[in-house]
Amino acid sequence: MTKLSVNINKIAVLRNSRGGNCPDVLQAALDIERFGADGITVHPRPDARHIRYDDVRQLKQKIATELNVEGNPIESFIDLVLEVVPAQVTLVPDAPDALTSNAGWDTIRHRDFLAEVTARFHEKGIRVSIFVDPDPVMVAGAKACGADRVELYTESYASRYGAGREEAIAPFVAAAEEAKRQGLGLNAGHDLSLENLAYYHACIPWTDEVSIGHALISDALYLGLENTVQLYQRQLK
Repeated sequence: MTKLSVNINKIAVLRNSRGGNCPDVLQAALDIERFGADGITVHPRPDARHIRYDDVRQLKQKIATELNVEGNPIESFIDLVLEVVPAQVTLVPDAPDALTSNAGWDTIRHRDFLAEVTARFHEKGIRVSIFVDPDPVMVAGAKACGADRVELYTESYASRYGAGREEAIAPFVAAAEEAKRQGLGLNAGHDLSLENLAYYHACIPWTDEVSIGHALISDALYLGLENTVQLYQRQLK
Protein backbone atom coordinates (compact mmCIF):
# COMPACT_ATOMS: atom_id res chain seq x y z
CA MET A 1 0.00 0.00 0.00
CA THR A 2 1.30 3.44 -0.93
CA LYS A 3 1.75 5.67 2.10
CA LEU A 4 0.81 9.34 2.26
CA SER A 5 3.39 11.61 3.89
CA VAL A 6 2.14 15.17 4.31
CA ASN A 7 4.64 17.98 3.89
CA ILE A 8 3.84 20.67 6.45
CA ASN A 9 6.21 23.39 5.21
CA LYS A 10 3.34 25.62 4.10
CA ILE A 11 1.86 25.57 7.60
CA ALA A 12 5.20 26.85 8.87
CA VAL A 13 5.20 29.58 6.20
CA LEU A 14 1.89 30.86 7.55
CA ARG A 15 3.19 30.79 11.12
CA ASN A 16 6.41 32.58 10.23
CA SER A 17 4.58 35.34 8.36
CA ARG A 18 3.30 36.76 11.66
CA GLY A 19 5.71 35.40 14.24
CA GLY A 20 4.47 33.62 17.33
CA ASN A 21 3.05 30.12 17.09
CA CYS A 22 -0.18 30.45 15.14
CA PRO A 23 -0.79 28.09 13.48
CA ASP A 24 0.96 25.59 15.74
CA VAL A 25 3.10 23.46 13.42
CA LEU A 26 3.52 20.62 15.90
CA GLN A 27 -0.19 20.45 16.65
CA ALA A 28 -0.97 20.50 12.93
CA ALA A 29 1.34 17.52 12.42
CA LEU A 30 -0.34 15.61 15.24
CA ASP A 31 -3.77 16.41 13.79
CA ILE A 32 -2.68 15.33 10.30
CA GLU A 33 -1.58 12.00 11.76
CA ARG A 34 -4.90 11.67 13.57
CA PHE A 35 -6.75 12.40 10.33
CA GLY A 36 -5.10 9.41 8.66
CA ALA A 37 -1.74 10.40 7.18
CA ASP A 38 1.01 7.79 7.29
CA GLY A 39 3.87 10.21 7.83
CA ILE A 40 5.08 13.80 8.10
CA THR A 41 7.58 15.39 5.71
CA VAL A 42 9.57 18.54 6.40
CA HIS A 43 12.14 20.37 4.29
CA PRO A 44 14.20 22.74 6.45
CA ARG A 45 16.24 25.24 4.45
CA PRO A 46 19.22 27.29 5.64
CA ASP A 47 17.23 30.55 5.67
CA ALA A 48 14.52 28.97 7.92
CA ARG A 49 11.80 30.56 5.81
CA HIS A 50 9.38 27.80 6.74
CA ILE A 51 10.33 24.71 8.76
CA ARG A 52 13.08 25.45 11.26
CA TYR A 53 15.64 23.07 12.70
CA ASP A 54 13.94 23.26 16.12
CA ASP A 55 10.65 22.24 14.49
CA VAL A 56 12.34 19.08 13.26
CA ARG A 57 13.61 18.28 16.75
CA GLN A 58 10.16 18.75 18.30
CA LEU A 59 8.41 16.74 15.61
CA LYS A 60 10.71 13.77 16.08
CA GLN A 61 9.89 13.71 19.78
CA LYS A 62 6.12 13.91 19.38
CA ILE A 63 4.83 12.32 16.18
CA ALA A 64 3.96 8.63 16.03
CA THR A 65 4.24 8.05 12.28
CA GLU A 66 7.34 8.22 10.09
CA LEU A 67 9.26 11.47 9.90
CA ASN A 68 10.84 12.22 6.51
CA VAL A 69 13.39 15.04 6.55
CA GLU A 70 14.37 16.27 3.11
CA GLY A 71 16.94 18.77 1.99
CA ASN A 72 20.32 19.52 0.50
CA PRO A 73 22.97 17.67 2.55
CA ILE A 74 25.06 20.65 3.55
CA GLU A 75 26.95 20.08 6.79
CA SER A 76 24.38 21.72 9.07
CA PHE A 77 21.61 19.59 7.52
CA ILE A 78 23.69 16.43 7.93
CA ASP A 79 24.33 17.29 11.57
CA LEU A 80 20.60 17.85 12.18
CA VAL A 81 19.60 14.55 10.61
CA LEU A 82 22.25 12.62 12.53
CA GLU A 83 21.03 14.26 15.74
CA VAL A 84 17.32 13.70 15.18
CA VAL A 85 17.51 10.27 13.45
CA PRO A 86 14.27 10.36 11.42
CA ALA A 87 12.89 7.25 9.76
CA GLN A 88 13.95 8.62 6.37
CA VAL A 89 16.13 11.34 4.92
CA THR A 90 15.54 12.47 1.35
CA LEU A 91 18.53 14.08 -0.35
CA VAL A 92 17.48 16.99 -2.58
CA PRO A 93 19.95 19.15 -4.57
CA ASP A 94 18.18 22.47 -4.08
CA ALA A 95 20.23 25.64 -4.02
CA PRO A 96 19.95 27.84 -0.89
CA ASP A 97 18.04 30.50 -2.84
CA ALA A 98 15.71 28.07 -4.66
CA LEU A 99 12.02 28.89 -4.31
CA THR A 100 11.26 25.18 -4.30
CA SER A 101 12.92 21.97 -5.46
CA ASN A 102 13.45 22.16 -9.21
CA ALA A 103 15.63 19.21 -10.27
CA GLY A 104 16.83 15.80 -9.22
CA TRP A 105 20.40 14.71 -8.55
CA ASP A 106 22.87 13.76 -11.21
CA THR A 107 23.71 10.53 -9.41
CA ILE A 108 26.58 9.77 -11.79
CA ARG A 109 28.41 13.07 -11.45
CA HIS A 110 27.84 13.26 -7.67
CA ARG A 111 28.23 9.57 -6.92
CA ASP A 112 31.16 9.86 -4.53
CA PHE A 113 29.55 12.63 -2.51
CA LEU A 114 26.15 10.93 -2.32
CA ALA A 115 27.70 7.59 -1.40
CA GLU A 116 29.65 9.20 1.44
CA VAL A 117 26.60 11.02 2.81
CA THR A 118 24.42 7.93 2.46
CA ALA A 119 26.93 5.85 4.40
CA ARG A 120 26.93 8.37 7.25
CA PHE A 121 23.15 8.17 7.54
CA HIS A 122 23.15 4.38 7.31
CA GLU A 123 25.45 4.27 10.33
CA LYS A 124 22.51 5.71 12.30
CA GLY A 125 20.00 3.32 10.74
CA ILE A 126 18.31 6.04 8.69
CA ARG A 127 16.65 5.05 5.41
CA VAL A 128 18.05 7.15 2.55
CA SER A 129 16.05 8.28 -0.48
CA ILE A 130 17.63 10.24 -3.32
CA PHE A 131 15.54 12.75 -5.27
CA VAL A 132 15.92 12.12 -9.02
CA ASP A 133 14.37 13.08 -12.32
CA PRO A 134 12.44 10.29 -14.11
CA ASP A 135 15.53 8.93 -15.83
CA PRO A 136 16.43 5.22 -15.50
CA VAL A 137 20.14 6.10 -15.64
CA MET A 138 19.79 8.39 -12.61
CA VAL A 139 17.76 5.73 -10.81
CA ALA A 140 20.47 3.13 -11.39
CA GLY A 141 23.02 5.69 -10.27
CA ALA A 142 21.18 6.10 -6.97
CA LYS A 143 21.53 2.38 -6.37
CA ALA A 144 25.27 2.69 -6.95
CA CYS A 145 25.33 5.43 -4.29
CA GLY A 146 23.90 3.00 -1.75
CA ALA A 147 20.42 4.54 -1.54
CA ASP A 148 17.49 2.55 -0.20
CA ARG A 149 14.92 4.42 -2.28
CA VAL A 150 14.57 7.04 -4.96
CA GLU A 151 11.99 9.80 -4.97
CA LEU A 152 10.84 10.66 -8.47
CA TYR A 153 10.53 14.41 -9.06
CA THR A 154 6.99 14.62 -10.43
CA GLU A 155 6.75 18.27 -11.50
CA SER A 156 6.90 17.41 -15.21
CA TYR A 157 4.16 14.81 -14.80
CA ALA A 158 1.90 17.33 -13.08
CA SER A 159 2.57 20.14 -15.56
CA ARG A 160 1.95 17.89 -18.59
CA TYR A 161 -0.97 15.95 -17.16
CA GLY A 162 -3.69 18.16 -18.66
CA ALA A 163 -2.26 17.95 -22.18
CA GLY A 164 -2.04 14.16 -22.17
CA ARG A 165 -1.67 12.02 -19.12
CA GLU A 166 -0.45 8.91 -20.98
CA GLU A 167 2.49 10.80 -22.40
CA ALA A 168 3.12 12.57 -19.09
CA ILE A 169 3.34 9.34 -17.08
CA ALA A 170 5.48 7.35 -19.54
CA PRO A 171 8.95 8.43 -18.33
CA PHE A 172 7.89 7.84 -14.73
CA VAL A 173 6.79 4.30 -15.47
CA ALA A 174 10.16 3.64 -17.10
CA ALA A 175 12.03 5.09 -14.11
CA ALA A 176 9.84 3.21 -11.64
CA GLU A 177 10.43 -0.06 -13.48
CA GLU A 178 14.17 0.58 -13.28
CA ALA A 179 13.86 1.16 -9.54
CA LYS A 180 12.14 -2.20 -9.24
CA ARG A 181 14.90 -3.89 -11.26
CA GLN A 182 17.51 -2.29 -9.03
CA GLY A 183 15.76 -3.42 -5.85
CA LEU A 184 15.13 0.17 -4.78
CA GLY A 185 12.13 1.43 -2.87
CA LEU A 186 10.11 4.07 -4.68
CA ASN A 187 8.77 7.43 -3.54
CA ALA A 188 7.27 10.33 -5.51
CA GLY A 189 6.68 13.97 -4.88
CA HIS A 190 6.20 17.51 -6.19
CA ASP A 191 2.92 18.96 -7.48
CA LEU A 192 0.94 15.77 -7.01
CA SER A 193 -2.69 16.73 -6.39
CA LEU A 194 -6.26 15.48 -6.20
CA GLU A 195 -6.42 15.95 -9.97
CA ASN A 196 -3.46 13.76 -10.93
CA LEU A 197 -2.62 11.48 -8.00
CA ALA A 198 -5.05 8.62 -8.68
CA TYR A 199 -3.81 8.12 -12.24
CA TYR A 200 -0.19 8.24 -11.15
CA HIS A 201 -0.87 5.59 -8.53
CA ALA A 202 -2.86 3.43 -10.93
CA CYS A 203 0.08 3.38 -13.36
CA ILE A 204 2.78 2.86 -10.68
CA PRO A 205 1.00 1.02 -7.86
CA TRP A 206 4.26 -0.24 -6.35
CA THR A 207 5.10 3.29 -5.18
CA ASP A 208 5.99 3.08 -1.49
CA GLU A 209 5.25 6.67 -0.54
CA VAL A 210 4.05 9.98 -1.93
CA SER A 211 5.04 13.23 -0.27
CA ILE A 212 2.49 16.00 -0.81
CA GLY A 213 2.42 19.47 0.70
CA HIS A 214 1.53 22.52 -1.37
CA ALA A 215 -1.55 21.13 -3.12
CA LEU A 216 -2.85 19.36 -0.01
CA ILE A 217 -2.53 22.38 2.27
CA SER A 218 -4.06 24.61 -0.43
CA ASP A 219 -7.01 22.24 -0.80
CA ALA A 220 -7.46 22.24 2.96
CA LEU A 221 -8.27 25.96 2.88
CA TYR A 222 -11.48 25.08 1.05
CA LEU A 223 -12.18 21.52 2.11
CA GLY A 224 -10.89 21.39 5.66
CA LEU A 225 -7.72 19.64 6.77
CA GLU A 226 -9.27 16.41 8.01
CA ASN A 227 -11.41 15.96 4.91
CA THR A 228 -8.49 16.79 2.62
CA VAL A 229 -6.13 14.24 4.16
CA GLN A 230 -8.80 11.59 3.76
CA LEU A 231 -9.53 12.61 0.16
CA TYR A 232 -5.85 12.18 -0.71
CA GLN A 233 -5.79 8.80 0.98
CA ARG A 234 -8.72 7.70 -1.17
CA GLN A 235 -6.70 8.42 -4.31
CA LEU A 236 -4.21 5.80 -3.14
CA LYS A 237 -6.70 3.00 -2.55
